[in-house]
Amino acid sequence: MELVDWIVLSATLLFIVGYGIWKTKGNNSVEEYIKGGNSSKWWTIGLSVMATQASAITFLSTPGQAFHSGMGFVQFYIGLPIAMVIICLVFIPLYHKLKVFTAYEYLEQRFDGKTRMLTAFLFLVQRGLAAGITIYAPAIVLSTVLGWDLITLNILIGVLVILYTVSGGTKAVSVTQKQQMAVIFAGMFVAFYVILDKLPEGVDFSRALDIAGASDKMNILDFSWDLNNRYTVWTGILGGTFLMLSYFGTDQSQVQRYLSGKSSKESQLGLIFNGLLKVPMQFFILLVGIMVFVFYQFNSSPLHFNPKAEQAVRVSKHSAAYEKLGEEHKSIERQKKTLLTASLTPEVKASLKRLNARDAELKAEAKTLIKQADDTVVLNDKDYVFIQFILKYLPTGLIGLLLAVILSAAMSSTASELNALASTTAIDLYKRNVSRDYDEAHYVKVTKLLTFGWGILAIVVACVADLFDNLIQLVNIIGSLFYGNVLGIFLLAFFVKFTRGNAVFVAAIITQFAIFILYKIDYFSFLWLNAVGCIIVMVLAVFIQALMEGRQGSLVE
Repeated sequence: MELVDWIVLSATLLFIVGYGIWKTKGNNSVEEYIKGGNSSKWWTIGLSVMATQASAITFLSTPGQAFHSGMGFVQFYIGLPIAMVIICLVFIPLYHKLKVFTAYEYLEQRFDGKTRMLTAFLFLVQRGLAAGITIYAPAIVLSTVLGWDLITLNILIGVLVILYTVSGGTKAVSVTQKQQMAVIFAGMFVAFYVILDKLPEGVDFSRALDIAGASDKMNILDFSWDLNNRYTVWTGILGGTFLMLSYFGTDQSQVQRYLSGKSSKESQLGLIFNGLLKVPMQFFILLVGIMVFVFYQFNSSPLHFNPKAEQAVRVSKHSAAYEKLGEEHKSIERQKKTLLTASLTPEVKASLKRLNARDAELKAEAKTLIKQADDTVVLNDKDYVFIQFILKYLPTGLIGLLLAVILSAAMSSTASELNALASTTAIDLYKRNVSRDYDEAHYVKVTKLLTFGWGILAIVVACVADLFDNLIQLVNIIGSLFYGNVLGIFLLAFFVKFTRGNAVFVAAIITQFAIFILYKIDYFSFLWLNAVGCIIVMVLAVFIQALMEGRQGSLVE
């Protein structure tokens, strides 16, 4: 990195932190600190909701996902607009009517205190882990590629977020996320333009799409019913809708974003705005990854994008075997480059598919050698594709901007998570169980201390975390283990009026163990766990309630 890149990166991050602290100084009431004073406009809510979900993982992993697997990942988001409509019609009016600070307050009013405590606890567990991962994800990749110290990066990202989140609470998160989304959109559009500009003469956008299609990267919709296929239309509609309902409707990190709205209407407009813009945004990020793939059809690419993995195998006894694979990989690249100068006839497409299949085999063999050389390095290199392209091919200044995009995204998601973790702990655990007699200044102070504490814990989790397959999948897996169960509890509260707290509590405990077992068995894609968990807890609660009422009836007789 050049000095200009450091200036761009530092100035961007320091401006966001400073702006957040300055803009929200003096938030001394619980209403202001936790709900932002209910002053947010719909566009602020929409951007804040979007920024909370669009972490650094999105901008590191999604282009790499498209590079390796094509556009099919966009199907994961098919259910998002459906979920937004349901939340606008059911969740938001109820939350605003009851004037709750957290989503889980409602559950005590509907069921009982232990059900509220359980759902709050499930949220704290999964979101506490996710907060650490949103720090760790960019840190592990940047440390590997740039040679920066991993622990130092974890601490730097965490401290920057803690500064303005502790200072200004929900409002600080919302106002900084507008700036962060501006940086993110600007950076991604600039990257897309630069990639197209760097394609060979005669390869315009249309030709680039044809090349990607010839390599099966543009297969967007998959209507198969294969349960082992993670991304199909059906997993998007069913599993995706349940996941998005759970995330946006019951996860306090998102609920807190739209609870800050001036009115129920502002919150609804904000979520609709998110629903309309989020899918095109993910489509565009995937398209950036597709253009990176096309770029590498005309430029040499490494056999493995993780430089630490390549370094490990090159100094091992497997070096010669790895070099041999690398030579065949380069030969395949030359053959593909020659083929792509001609028209994309069926014969050419068949040859491209054959070469791509062989190249995939080479990369699988390379991973085997890497694992034999050092089983501690990261084998999945999807998260390294885009950052490697940025550092190697983007001009000075833009490298700093794209790194600012990644770190801004990390900060925005982490800030929302810390804000929500602290609010839930303060309202659902501390205020309810410890003392209800203090003044507002006390609860603001406690929430600030809890924000700081959760921030430190997130940094600790990041420092001891281990990379797991593709980062964006890891976050969704963690969510899927808990979200279906929590969503089912809320749907029971909304629609199944005869269920009571004891039945729901027991059903939720059983369901959570069942979900862990189903995930361990790995019979179907993790996305189905959202729908399965929701259905199990609802059916069990109804059944247990019926048993309880039947037993009570027999005792009366």
